Amino acid sequence: MYNLIVETSTKLPKDVRRAIMKAKLSENAGTRAAMSLDTISNNIIMAEENVSPICQDTGLPTFKVKTPVGVNQLVIKDTIRKAIAAATKDAKLRPNSVDSITGANSGDNLGEGIPVVKFEQWEKDYIDVRLILKGGGCENKNIQYSLPCELEGLGRAGRDLDGIRKCIMHSVYQAQGQGCSAGFIGVGIGGDRTLGYELAKEQLFRNCDDVNPNENLRKLEEYVMDNANELGIGTMGFGGETTLLGCKVGVAHRIPASFYVSVAYNCWAFRRQGVKLNPETGEIQEWHYTEGEDVDFAKALEEVASAAETDMDSREVTLTAPITEEQIRSLKVGDVVNITGMMYTGRDAIHHHLMEHDAPLDLNGQIVYHCGPVMAKDEDGNWVVKAAGPTTSIREEPYQGDIMKKFGIRAVMGKGGMGPKTLKALGEHGGVYLNAIGGAAQYYADCIESVEGVDLLEFGVPEAMWHLKVKDFKAVVTMDSHGNSLHKDVEKTSLEKLAQFKEKVFN
Repeated sequence: MYNLIVETSTKLPKDVRRAIMKAKLSENAGTRAAMSLDTISNNIIMAEENVSPICQDTGLPTFKVKTPVGVNQLVIKDTIRKAIAAATKDAKLRPNSVDSITGANSGDNLGEGIPVVKFEQWEKDYIDVRLILKGGGCENKNIQYSLPCELEGLGRAGRDLDGIRKCIMHSVYQAQGQGCSAGFIGVGIGGDRTLGYELAKEQLFRNCDDVNPNENLRKLEEYVMDNANELGIGTMGFGGETTLLGCKVGVAHRIPASFYVSVAYNCWAFRRQGVKLNPETGEIQEWHYTEGEDVDFAKALEEVASAAETDMDSREVTLTAPITEEQIRSLKVGDVVNITGMMYTGRDAIHHHLMEHDAPLDLNGQIVYHCGPVMAKDEDGNWVVKAAGPTTSIREEPYQGDIMKKFGIRAVMGKGGMGPKTLKALGEHGGVYLNAIGGAAQYYADCIESVEGVDLLEFGVPEAMWHLKVKDFKAVVTMDSHGNSLHKDVEKTSLEKLAQFKEKVFN
């Protein structure tokens, strides 16, 4: 179980790697999307070499276990819980289990209902275990439709295959870049609300290259893959050629009164793995998702490096805090920023805290990074960063503008962009939003030279305010102080493109 957890967290399976490489090869050189895919490729290499988490948000571990008759499932569940705690202690997982009432973090990824372990008995003579680590950014973009319904850009979706098609296309549109696109989706048709979501997530365990045996669903999957990338949302929502990397659809019966289409969205860091186990010894007999060729990301990066350096149509700016208002107002959407010096992490708990309390240090002119890192201590007892990619920023929309004005913060950084309240505050105060590459936790951890301190550790490791000294920490200005927002522009153009899929396709 421990080996399965580590492999899932640190190394993407072959079918996922092939899908990412296909996207990389289809992207236009020198674009922001191409730069993002280069960063993703580097991150994949580094995570495997370092045996460290691909993404800092290791999600809520979900196990699907099939056992022969007579196998003690209680022993398996206990073993899984021990392996989860051990992997968390070894910084292969971030401590993500939080009490929903008190907000206290258990520190070991254990708690009520966590990890999720679903058992099924079967007639085969081996144990089959599948694990998916699905982070909060993409989990928050899951969506469920109750047919018939009205969909923005697509009109009425009825209780038929064409209505299902519209729901799936809309699900890709609504995710934008907040789910770390380009992503994968699992779709569940039918069932009740609970079964629909479970069926949707179950599709994510399928191989990316398989063919659906249901002819109608096969046609639907192919249609979505042929057309979803026409929306132009692109990697990280920066615009581009690839928005969706995979689509798998399953179906269940329903009752006459209810017709649900449930979509489980998964980011590019599609961390799922599986093993066959000997029921007597518990040893791994075989790994799943090993079919087909692997890809050489290092070679691909060498081939595109010169083109990216030559064609990138953006200016690069170095930022070192404290930053002046004049420096901020000189930045514009599309600029690539290299941060050197200090920055400070701040997520949900920090933003909520700062609304009613003083900051633990002077944040005037500083950069706040929406990040919940994976942390560990070295032999001397000093904190080190094991993974440090951005979290989804839109959760801080109710607080962000007020906090920037209150403390003089000049830049906030995360992923997926923010809304109109923050955009207005950027103009009034003189601030920018910087979009880091979602999921690139190893790439960014490598940019962190040292941990200079930590405040509010009582909120838990992911929610504390970490003081990070960084060098060449790269991000893109996607919201500036002049009222411009790349996220708003991409959402507008992708909605216009979504409308072209309004007419009926399936009878």
